[in-house]
Amino acid sequence: MLGYVVVFFGAGIGGAVRHGMNIWVARWLGTHFPAHTFVINILGSLLMGLIAGWFAERGQETSQVRLFLTTGILGGFTTFSAFSLDAVLLWERQEHLLAAIYVGGSVVGALAGLVLGLWIVRTALA
Repeated sequence: MLGYVVVFFGAGIGGAVRHGMNIWVARWLGTHFPAHTFVINILGSLLMGLIAGWFAERGQETSQVRLFLTTGILGGFTTFSAFSLDAVLLWERQEHLLAAIYVGGSVVGALAGLVLGLWIVRTALA
């Protein structure tokens, strides 16, 4: 039961941060291209890499801490379902090139962010 409570509070924090990022990125870059979701997914993957790398190398924290940070905060922060919707909406608006750039860039950027996060933690702790 404690795990559910920990995830609940973490997801609330992550969702609130995502909301703030949505507003900030939209003001900064506009709303024609779904940059808010693009930035959040890549940043979230980088953070997941950092956190996963830390737990893999120094995993002395409790499972509740891991749940709070990964499933909770990052689960509430990252927006893959919103990514899917944005990609389909771009496609339906006949903006096929933007849709392809968005999907490809999101996938490559998120994977690169995760690898970078793991590398940073492993290098720092070596």
